[in-house]
Amino acid sequence: MAVELNRHRFTRADYHRMAQTGILAPDARVELIDGEIIEMSPIGNPHTAAVTRATHLFVRGVGDDALVRVQCSIALGDNGEPEPDVALVRYRDDFYATSSATEEDVLLLVEVADSSEEYDQRTKAPLYARYRIPELWIANLNRDQLVVYRDPTPTGYATVQVLRLGESVSPLAFPHLAIDVDSILR
Repeated sequence: MAVELNRHRFTRADYHRMAQTGILAPDARVELIDGEIIEMSPIGNPHTAAVTRATHLFVRGVGDDALVRVQCSIALGDNGEPEPDVALVRYRDDFYATSSATEEDVLLLVEVADSSEEYDQRTKAPLYARYRIPELWIANLNRDQLVVYRDPTPTGYATVQVLRLGESVSPLAFPHLAIDVDSILR
């Protein structure tokens, strides 16, 4: 006899209460994806270096036209709070102190994939598309490529472009800003 498992889905409010009461440790590396609490992979030096390089490029490139957030959560509906590695969000004077950034605030998300390659492509990319995040870049450290996702639909991104070392790309929100793939990956 097959047993059907029932999953309990958590809301963002549940997730925050678990953190406030100590159920989730303050240093827990977790994120809320479609109501499930997912443990994130440990961050190694190559991953950290790619995040730092991307952050440096975007801070210099966008200036005061956007905010660059590093491993900060984005509120996606009632059941999602992923923590992309880098996010370009609309500038706000309060720097999002009074409320979370949401999908309406996001200009570009960057995920750095080494051990998380499959998860980023099969779970996070469709999630971001469903919430109409206009652009996602996955910096794939294992394959030396930057995968650029654009044109979100309810079932995924309609446009996927794979860029390799020696190529460059400009964020949709900042067409004047040319980013060399090498400058993020190496």
